[in-house]
Amino acid sequence: MDKKLRNRTLLFLLLAGIIAFVLIKVSGRQPVAKIAAVRPVRQNIVSSIVSNGKVEPISPFTIRAQFDTFVQKVHVTEGQNVKKGQLLLELDVKDVAAQLAAAKSRLLRAQDDLRQSLAGGRPDDAARMNGDLAKAVAERDRLQRNQDALTRLLAQGAATKDELASNDLSLIKARAEVNRLQAAKQEFDRQVHLDSSRGELAVQQAQSDVAALEEKVRQGRITATTDGTLYALPVKTGDYVKVGDLLAEMADLHKVRVRAFIDEPEMGGLEPGLPVKITWDALPTRVWQGSTEIAPKQVVPRGSRSVGELLCSVDNEKLELLPNTNVNVRINSRQRLNVLTVPRGTVDMVGGQSFVFVVKSGVGNSLLERRLIQVGIADATNYEVVSGLSQDDVIALPGDTDFHDGMTVRVVNMETPNVPSGSSAGL
Repeated sequence: MDKKLRNRTLLFLLLAGIIAFVLIKVSGRQPVAKIAAVRPVRQNIVSSIVSNGKVEPISPFTIRAQFDTFVQKVHVTEGQNVKKGQLLLELDVKDVAAQLAAAKSRLLRAQDDLRQSLAGGRPDDAARMNGDLAKAVAERDRLQRNQDALTRLLAQGAATKDELASNDLSLIKARAEVNRLQAAKQEFDRQVHLDSSRGELAVQQAQSDVAALEEKVRQGRITATTDGTLYALPVKTGDYVKVGDLLAEMADLHKVRVRAFIDEPEMGGLEPGLPVKITWDALPTRVWQGSTEIAPKQVVPRGSRSVGELLCSVDNEKLELLPNTNVNVRINSRQRLNVLTVPRGTVDMVGGQSFVFVVKSGVGNSLLERRLIQVGIADATNYEVVSGLSQDDVIALPGDTDFHDGMTVRVVNMETPNVPSGSSAGL
């Protein structure tokens, strides 16, 4: 019995050694990587630009204070839809009305002065000036006739030299007075002409003042110039406002503009007429449709970004998008129909070139081949393949293992690509 037991023990030890040897050999081998793979498919692909933007009214109407005053009464509320001609605000115009009365009084005086100037001056001044000149001329002419008569009489011996000399002195004085009054009349006429020009300017200035003050009085009752939504009303009854202060903003918000901020590298594909989708975090289930209108004309800094400002027209029939709100913008910039595509994760970009790892069937396991491909446009999940692959190729999907050319793998899962509805796929 002892001999049989010893033989069995030796046999068990031999088998254990053989098993241990096999395990050691097996443990020294490299494990085969298990991977998932996918085939390229044909589908429609749309390249999108995703960014942020701000809502703006297309044709806003801004109301500002034209003079310093108090808000007497507010007749509407912010966010209210108003009709053309509807009364929005009333301002205190008492001071302006007093200024208007004084301006009208100045206008009447200026008009009266102008009429007198155009008529030759004030009637009493003109009459006195003309009367004095006429009397002086008459006196000069009378003395001239006396002088002529005395000269004839002196030649006949009927008058003396003293009488002639006395009349000649009086005639000289009369002529001097006529000259003085004629000069005064010329100056009076010149002054009347100047007064007419100044009077016309004074009337124009007074009329302008009256018109401006009348406009201010009218602006004391602020009405809507068009149908629209009153989206900003920063004042309330009793507020004091200064010239230029914002009183209200309104616009027709059925169609709004979104100013989208597009990063500089993505600006190349922008043009008018591209479809746009707008979402707003405040209403996450709503989507607004629109189109691009005006492509960026320059790049400007916005925080840490360099962006172009793209203007988009957006339908807002339910008036849900409010001015100055921040929204999300998706622009479908390019589209390809029925093209070969691969998942973005399978494409490796190195030095401006694109590569994928193609699974090549072998005996038992498979080998990876690093293949250069040419890609076109891309969407959120796929690249368009322009060349380098066919629908029969099998593409390795990345996982926990780093791939390299010639690597031994085993495909344990062949995934089905996600093909959007409306696209055609052939496997």
